[in-house]
Amino acid sequence: MLSLDKVNVSIEGVRVLREVSCNIIACKTTVLIGRNGAGKTTTLRAIMGLIARDGGSIRLDADDLGNIPVYARARAGIGYAPEDRRLIPELSVEENIRLPALALNLGRVEIARRLDEIYALLPELHVMRSRPAGGVSGGQGKMVALGRALMVARKVLLLDEPFQGLAPALALDYARTLGELRKRRPELALLITESSPALLDRIADRTLQIERGEILLPSPKDVRAHVHEV
Repeated sequence: MLSLDKVNVSIEGVRVLREVSCNIIACKTTVLIGRNGAGKTTTLRAIMGLIARDGGSIRLDADDLGNIPVYARARAGIGYAPEDRRLIPELSVEENIRLPALALNLGRVEIARRLDEIYALLPELHVMRSRPAGGVSGGQGKMVALGRALMVARKVLLLDEPFQGLAPALALDYARTLGELRKRRPELALLITESSPALLDRIADRTLQIERGEILLPSPKDVRAHVHEV
């Protein structure tokens, strides 16, 4: 389980996350909803260690992630697909997917096994594996970013606004892929940020709502948890 306890983050002197506390549970899909600027992306970046915290703790199972570097969080089994994809255009699709595994010094056999797993879930990536990443469409780039995150996601998968900018047909394809991922990798804890989470209704186990950097606590009768962002 990934847990955040009273996490505070400021950017250029402005408080963005305020006492954010939540649990991201293994075998469950948690959707974090909130308006643009509410703090969804900041929450994921704090988990990955890409932004400094003012206070609070982030733990993965019994381990305090503290201020350990990003690569160590990936080594711990956390995969992250940012909203803007961040592919290296000069490298091929497959080289982009392999990058985190090489950074973690995984062996050839293990890299091949994980690639097979990714291509089974995302066969379109296998078809365009030799294509330069700079030549793929925005929707295809989202799939490449997902494949790259899955290369290291052994415990937790973080997806930031995966449907942002996708045409309706591509958004439906992505949602179906996530449903298939849930079946193939039931052990994963998924945390997905979205402004409009309708496409995730079928796979969401919990919905958190964030507003102004704070998680809104659900009423006792509410079956879903809600987290609000700034």
